[in-house]
Amino acid sequence: MLYQPKTSSKFIRIRKKLPAPLRAALDDQVRAVCANPLLGTLKTGDLAGVRVHKFGCLGTLYLLAYGVHEPTRTVYIYAVGGHENFYRDLKLYLNR
Repeated sequence: MLYQPKTSSKFIRIRKKLPAPLRAALDDQVRAVCANPLLGTLKTGDLAGVRVHKFGCLGTLYLLAYGVHEPTRTVYIYAVGGHENFYRDLKLYLNR
């Protein structure tokens, strides 16, 4: 059974600014994560409980941060972006 995705406002803002091919690839990656939530690597420390799935598109590596809530079978999509400052910005977003 698939998990249901819930997106954050940060993710929606970022997604709107992306080019169409990258948006399509991102939608495919969100579907893949919903089909298998253990796809990404589990982070520790300040980002405990957050998983990050890496994927390539248009010659660039992108990271997709999400969390899984098992009782409701929901995947919370937090952010997407390139590697530069990704974890720093994600930590600031989650700790506000």
